[in-house]
Amino acid sequence: MTIFQSIILGIVQGITEFVPISSSGHLVLTPFLLRWEMPAAEAFIFKILVQVASLLAVFAYFRTDLFNITSAFIKGIWERQPLATNEGRMGWYILLATIPAGGVGFFLQDDVESAFGSPISASLFLFITAFLLIVAEKWGKQNRTIKNFSWIDALTMGCFQILAIFPGVSRSGATITGGMVRNLDRTTAARFSFLMSIPIMLAAGALTLVDFLSMPNQAELLPSFIPGFIASAISGYLAIRWLLAFLTRYPLLIFAIYCSIFGLVNLCLALSGH
Repeated sequence: MTIFQSIILGIVQGITEFVPISSSGHLVLTPFLLRWEMPAAEAFIFKILVQVASLLAVFAYFRTDLFNITSAFIKGIWERQPLATNEGRMGWYILLATIPAGGVGFFLQDDVESAFGSPISASLFLFITAFLLIVAEKWGKQNRTIKNFSWIDALTMGCFQILAIFPGVSRSGATITGGMVRNLDRTTAARFSFLMSIPIMLAAGALTLVDFLSMPNQAELLPSFIPGFIASAISGYLAIRWLLAFLTRYPLLIFAIYCSIFGLVNLCLALSGH
């Protein structure tokens, strides 16, 4: 992987991690469209590393919320009243939302890694993302906010996150859909979607670090991976800020249309032997 490729893919990851059009699918299909040859194992590790970089964007954007949630979470445990405050409960909700996808992802890691070498699979899964976004808009009443967020909302969004294990299914799209079918408004669903990404991204990053350190050519890969890491963090922060403003005024259907067109184009190219 060259530095140029790393930066381009880092920007793609940062934007598409939060905009509901599937970062994993784009990290498979962008090299395919540009005819960049990359080993599947190397591409998978790079994808997780730049995903962790996107996590820095979440920390930066939600720094005040995270400080309040963490403080209340720790104080609640210390005082043996873990659910006494809204912020303390939110900490437990984030952990609860992590359990479904974390458990499934642990057992399917090998299958997921192999899927990262398949443009056809990624293209097909983009149609699932489009379907989820349409479901969110058609079924969600959007009459609930963060003030009445419950553990059932967190668990539902966590179960929807399972769908995002495979490349092409947007994590943010799937989890926002999970929140909206529980009648949360778009912004509330999106904000919790970003917050609940923290534990599972940290866990994925830790596992990937172990794999990266075991690679024989890690010293050669690191200089090209770092620029992509930085690009992902910066573009991710900008994407969060833009999307939250966008969702206050516009529906998710535009992203469903994009996923359908992008998936169809790539599917046709893949089947035609592009």
